[in-house]
Amino acid sequence: MTVIPADRMPKASLTDRGAWRLLLAHIRPHWPAVAAGGVLGLLASAVGLAQPLIAKGVIDAFGEGGSLAGPVITLAVLLTVGAIVSASSDYILSRTAEGVVLDARTRLIGHMLRLRVPDVDRLKPGDLLSRVSADTTLLRTVSTTGVINGMTALFPLVGAIALMAALDAVLLGVTLAIVIVVAAVNLLVFPRIRRASVRAQMALGAMSTALDRSLQAFRTMKASGAEERETAAVRAAAREAWRQGVRVAKWTAMMETSAFVVVQMSFMAVLGLGGARVASGALEVSTLIAFLLYLFYLMAPISMLVQAATQLQLGLASVTRLREVEELPVEQVDAAPDDEDTAGAGSNGRPAGSAGPFAAGRRDGGAPEPGPAEIRLRDVSFRYSADRPPALRGVSFEVPRGGMTALVGPSGAGKTTIFSLLERFYEPDSGVIEADGRPIAELPLSRWRASVGYVEQDAPVLDGTLRENIVFGAPDATDAEVAEVLRRTRLEDLVARLPDGLETRVGHRGQLLSGGERQRVAIARALLRRPRLLLLDEATSQLDAVNEMRLRDVIAEAAGDTTVLVIAHRLSTVTGADRIVVLEHGRVRAAGTHRELVDGDDLYRELVTTQLLSGAGDPRP
Repeated sequence: MTVIPADRMPKASLTDRGAWRLLLAHIRPHWPAVAAGGVLGLLASAVGLAQPLIAKGVIDAFGEGGSLAGPVITLAVLLTVGAIVSASSDYILSRTAEGVVLDARTRLIGHMLRLRVPDVDRLKPGDLLSRVSADTTLLRTVSTTGVINGMTALFPLVGAIALMAALDAVLLGVTLAIVIVVAAVNLLVFPRIRRASVRAQMALGAMSTALDRSLQAFRTMKASGAEERETAAVRAAAREAWRQGVRVAKWTAMMETSAFVVVQMSFMAVLGLGGARVASGALEVSTLIAFLLYLFYLMAPISMLVQAATQLQLGLASVTRLREVEELPVEQVDAAPDDEDTAGAGSNGRPAGSAGPFAAGRRDGGAPEPGPAEIRLRDVSFRYSADRPPALRGVSFEVPRGGMTALVGPSGAGKTTIFSLLERFYEPDSGVIEADGRPIAELPLSRWRASVGYVEQDAPVLDGTLRENIVFGAPDATDAEVAEVLRRTRLEDLVARLPDGLETRVGHRGQLLSGGERQRVAIARALLRRPRLLLLDEATSQLDAVNEMRLRDVIAEAAGDTTVLVIAHRLSTVTGADRIVVLEHGRVRAAGTHRELVDGDDLYRELVTTQLLSGAGDPRP
């Protein structure tokens, strides 16, 4: 499979302003909760601002010999109220941040699962998973530490500066000079944090991709004795992720230390200058103490602002990576069917008068035209990418309504590509594919696919129960329909053997099932949809002789009310076809019955006597 690295994915080309808009768009739906948490945060800050003034009153009362009870009680009440309000604010904001992450993930997952097949074929699954997990997780922090805490920190910062100005303007001037110098240095660091964060997230995606590759081919890795090589590859990716993470940590630590530096430098300057002013009588001791308390109080909002700025850089990098995926085009979702589309339908969306559980044309979301489909390819050409040779070159042939048509040819002849075009995973570069005389490109995508059953060669089985796998394409199927498809695909014995029958979990990728059982499950899943067109990509390749013969009978029976198109590599499948199309190098070489092709086409005769011959005896029946 061709893949593109994360750093070469389609970029969103976002300016800083555009990234900010995207970040705020994630938070905007949660503004009521954000506002509530922000107001509580401001109240907590206001309580904190009052504490140094109360402390000044305690000192003045002590010096004047007055009562300390009132100021001390007031200070205790303020501390208690401040703690409660601050805790409430933290909870609301943390809950809101989780909501931001949930919304981002659900939107991104919904978009990913609607991506076009060509784009998914080119992407790395590990990197996509990293964007859903790691990149969205960053939104949690940026939603609280970044945006909210940054906003709430401004109030106590401005309030403290105003009160410090009221206490002594000279000392405030010294403090602000130090703050401005340190802030200017930090502004130079911000872009470095963002760039380092992007590289760190990309490295994390690369590590996930490397591990995903090993897990997807776990048995192959074991059988090939490649554990050490794969471990080394994943470790190398992990080390790169660590290196990039350390780079982010370095710049972040530099930023977060600046708050401490500001307060310490300001403290020394204020203590020296303020002490001199107290000695000269220009400043009261209580005023100097209150000013120093406000100075230490500034450490919290300054630290919050620094953390907010740092987290915002991480968040901007995160939303940019999320946007890269969200800008990939998706398949168009058809509009809901009109009432008349389902008029006359019986239970489970079955068209009135349908002929049993395998009558062609059943599907939710509208009743397609009943009966087998007639398929025609007219001069169809297609290539997967500009740097690859054409997979199909002017292919034209017909698939009659009903019966079974087989596609044969050497590897790379274009057989599976035709199936992909029929399923509209890809669109032809030129030419037309018609169903019943109408181009399938003009048909609503979901309804067209609802009329097609597709059994892939590797017969994928999902992690879940056997029932979930069988009804995957027809979730509204009745128990009677499920029982019938089990009987027809010879899966009854399997269900009887399993400890929980249909409710038995089959494991990751159906590891509890044999290859033949997985193929029969995939065929049952396709047949349960009652398709008008059934695509079988060598669907009996992993069956033993007895089950293959039985399943050929099932396919032959289905061909009575469904058009069956099969990619065949076994002679037994080919000889049972009503019509055979021979492909070579992306072109139709010949078409006809088995006997006609044996007599008239050298390539087909060679395929029959070599690749297709599976101990079947004389290829000429």
